[in-house]
This record gives sequence, C-alpha cells and structure tokens, in this order.
Amino acid sequence: MSSYNGGQALVAALCAHGVDTVFGIPGTHNLSAFAALHEFGIRTVLTRHEQGAGYAADGYARVSGRPGVCLTTSGPAILNAAAAAAQAWSDSVPVLFVSPGLPTDHPGLGNGYLHEVRDQRAAMGAIVAYSHRVSSVAEIPLAVTSAFAAMTGGRPRPVHLEIPLDLLEATAEVEPVAPVEVSVPRPAESALDAAAQALAGARRPVVLVGGGAKRAGTQLRALAERLGAPVLTTANGKGVLDEEHPLAVGAGLHQPSARRLVQDSDVVLAVGTELAPSDLWNGPFTLTGTLVRIDIDPAAIITNADPAIRLVGDAAATLDAIVNLLVSGIGSDSDRYHSQGQGQGRVAEARAAMRADAEAEGGPWREILAALGPVVDASTVIAGDSTMACYYGVLSGLPVHRPSGFLYPTGGGTLGYGLPAAIGAMLAEPDARVLAVLGDGGIMFTLSELATAAQLGLGLPVLVVDNGGYGEIRNEMLDRGDPATAVDLSPVDFAALAEAIGCRGERITDAADLTAAITTALRADRPTVLWIKV
Repeated sequence: MSSYNGGQALVAALCAHGVDTVFGIPGTHNLSAFAALHEFGIRTVLTRHEQGAGYAADGYARVSGRPGVCLTTSGPAILNAAAAAAQAWSDSVPVLFVSPGLPTDHPGLGNGYLHEVRDQRAAMGAIVAYSHRVSSVAEIPLAVTSAFAAMTGGRPRPVHLEIPLDLLEATAEVEPVAPVEVSVPRPAESALDAAAQALAGARRPVVLVGGGAKRAGTQLRALAERLGAPVLTTANGKGVLDEEHPLAVGAGLHQPSARRLVQDSDVVLAVGTELAPSDLWNGPFTLTGTLVRIDIDPAAIITNADPAIRLVGDAAATLDAIVNLLVSGIGSDSDRYHSQGQGQGRVAEARAAMRADAEAEGGPWREILAALGPVVDASTVIAGDSTMACYYGVLSGLPVHRPSGFLYPTGGGTLGYGLPAAIGAMLAEPDARVLAVLGDGGIMFTLSELATAAQLGLGLPVLVVDNGGYGEIRNEMLDRGDPATAVDLSPVDFAALAEAIGCRGERITDAADLTAAITTALRADRPTVLWIKV
C-alpha cells in the first residue's frame, strides 16, 4: 500500500493500465491530478478546448487500439467534452473521461459552488456506457480498473469517472488493483459449425465489415481469400482489408452497387457492423440469402437484422475458428468452386460497379481525390470530418490500405472531429502519415486545435475544402423547396488564419497541386492548412 492523494491514486492507476498520454486542460479543481501526471511521467497534451481533448483521445484510441484518456475539470469543462463522449459511444471507441465533481459534503440542493452542476454524473451517464462517482481515495484504483475492464472486455464504449474535488486533494492509504485479464469470447461450437457449413456451401457469398473487425484484418483476409468472397466495408471498417486487394470492393454500404451485390448474395457474412442506418442511408438491405453475423455484443447481434446464424464473440477469434473449420475439410466444395474461377468475375464486376458509383457521387471532389491518392501509403491515416468531401468523396472514392486508415464520426455525425482526431492519431503512431480533411463549416468548431498541433510541432496537413457554408444542409433545404436559410458562411482566409495561429497556410487554386503541397506539409515542423475552394 502507498500513501497517495486522490490525484496520485488516479495517475498511478492509469500507469498500471499502460496509459502514456492524457489529453485535457487543467483547472482549479483538478490540479492535484495534473501534478501527479508530471510526477509519474505521463505525457500531457494541452488542447485548447475540452471537446478537442475528447476527439483527440478518440483518434488516439482508434489508431493505437488502446483506450484514450481525457481529463477535464468540473462543470462546464466536462460538459464541453460531452459531445466527444457521445461520438465515442456511437462509434464504439474506448475513451476514459475523468473529471472532478463537487465535494463530498456539498449540499444536495446546491449553494452556488464554482462550476456547480446539479448532477454532473447523471449528465454524463446519459451519454457513456456508465458514469461512476467514487466515494473515497482508496476506491480510485478499483474504479479505474473497473473502467478499463469495461472498455476492453466486450464491446468498447467510453466511461466517465467523477472524483469529488476534495478527494483529489485528500491523502489515504491506497492499495493498487491489478488490471483485469480480459478473455476473448468465442461462439458456441454449434454456431461455428453452422456458419462454416453455410459459407462452405455458398456460391455467391459477400462479407460486410464494420469497425468491430479493425483488429481482425489478418483473419478477415484469410477467410475472404478462402471463399473468394467480395468484401464491402462501412466507414469505420474501411481499410480492414487493404482496398487495393483484389477482393476489396470498397467502402460505402449506401452505394446502389453495394445494395445490389448484397441482395444477389446467397450468404451474407456481417462482421462487427450494426448494419446501421448511418451506414446504409437508404433503409435496410433486402436480404434474399442467409445472414450470418459476428459481433462481440449480444445485443448488437440482433440489432437492425436478426441473422439466421448468430456468432457472439471476438471477430478475430471467430473468423480464425471458421477458417480452421473450412481448412479441415468443410469448405472443400467451396474451394473447388472458387478455384475454378467462377467467383472472380463476380468480384471484378462488383469492384467496377462500386468505382462507377463512387465516381458519380464524388464528382465535385474528383480532382481532389485524384491528387490525394499518391500520398496515401500503407501507413496513412485520414482523419475526416462530417463533410461532403468525406462522405461523398473520401469514403468510397479514395482507397486506404490499413485498419483505422479512415477516422470518421459515423454514428454521431459530429462536426469538428477531424482536426483533433488527427492530432490524437499522430501521437498514437508518430511514424504514420496523417492527413485531416474538413469543410469550411466543420473546421470552425475546433479551429483552436491548430494551436495545439502547432505547439506540438506536428507536420500535419489540414485540408480545408471550402464550399462557402453548410453545403449538405443547403442542398437539403433546396430539395424540400425551402429557401436556403442560415447556411451561407462569410468568407474566411484560412491560409492567413493558419499563419496567425502558428501554422503554415497555403491557398490551393489547382487541385493537381495538392499532391506536392501535402508531401511538403508532411515534412514540415508545424501544421499546414491547405485551403481549396470548390
């Protein structure tokens, strides 16, 4: 046991769980925690807004595969981070949000205490997997271990811990609580046998891949190659199979060609995807074949579509088990069918149709996408915002080559995500190429994080695609026959603004110049804002 104050107990517990980076902003009520971060040698990333801290922790988690940590002060600070917490929940990202709470002896009806919120824990509890208020310094290690167990066992979701501010300063004897060893869940053997039999007999299989398969890329590729099956992905599954692989049809389940391919398939294997409206856009698939689903979440396995075969388990372990069954002989008919090349024409046709859809949908951004292609290598991470250039352009029109190669706020659909998420990604994997893509509306939500990236000396290209306002909403208004109202933004010189905030700024007048500009920006000692109007 050690004698620690609450801040030290918190940080010691974070260290025990392998945390090396914390995003956040110090405040009057969390100073002991920041002092402990310095004492224990954990890197602190000072963002300019708590929402940016939450998005950066999200990007860090998606790329590193480990929970991100966001530390704020109480009241308005943690509420500023609430949008990021909601985004992490919607996309199943493990982020630990930590904040002080009102002191243990605070009157229940309030008394005007600084940063007072009537029920901060309940506010966050409505957003994340759970929010817990600790009751003693000694409880803090247990609360941290419980949070990490929840975030890393089963479906990853964000968690919030509230530590009363007087406990952060109080000292007590603290006993460490070791991290929980999380077992990898595996479906019942009967379900695995049924899935292998269905896939072995398939003549027109297809594999749908979501974010729940990001750590199962090797196993997914082995299964797809065994079956000769085309692979479609959601936004968060983009890159789980290198999009240059012959079986990779592309990302974007909303595309007409994707819908046709799924409806023409006799077996549909969905791995780690909710088949969510935010991915499908145009209503649920009409399935004529057998649906087989793999998901670590028992509730998600029947969400949006109840499969004929339910495989509740870890994606990597489950796919590996199915491949082993196919190799053992169950898949002999399927192997013979695909070895004769009868499935190859179908995959090639599906790839061509998806590319045609992407070309049609991404027309206004065609030249930008063509210029981005040469800079996207095997390490590249594109952190996108909820902007037309991303969901109509990058999603289906720009191949990526790695899991978590496209960070995108799918479920929450928030604005301002791309820039701070890119910062988190760069800190998680310093050797990766990271590029942020935002619109002129979205970047204004977290523009201040350019100063964060500049202070960190990050060679981050930030592409701002400027269409003069909220283009998607403008189009929706006009499609309804409504006047375009409150969607046009006054012009901003983003290049000059970047220079003023400590970055490089460059106006791009010809999209073809983006390739060289991004290559230069990746080598710079500070962020570069590349501003292009469309």
